[in-house]
Amino acid sequence: IIPVNENKQDTSVCTSFGRAPYYLLYDTENNTTEYIVNPAFQAQSGAGVKAAQLVVDQGANALLTVRCGQNAATVLNAAEVEIYKTMFDGAAENLEAFQKGNLSLLTEFHPGYHKHQ
Repeated sequence: IIPVNENKQDTSVCTSFGRAPYYLLYDTENNTTEYIVNPAFQAQSGAGVKAAQLVVDQGANALLTVRCGQNAATVLNAAEVEIYKTMFDGAAENLEAFQKGNLSLLTEFHPGYHKHQ
């Protein structure tokens, strides 16, 4: 799953995991793509944790993202979702890099952006 700015094929990766407007869910077994609206997009607080729970609920095994907050990472790690650092602006390029094993695991998490409007 990848946080993205638009629900279309040539979309870019959103720099905010928890406040991304959409998520691109790619099924590696069937080679299908689905776009999911992020219900936490405009949440008053806890967007990262809510977004992380959405990732878990979708059954994703991996998250490809620019950055991730510590609270969201805790939820994802508990569900054994691997978190990878994106390398490119485009979602498609990052998905391709992931499939080739070229993305690194994200190991540094920020404390979160609180009181985001």
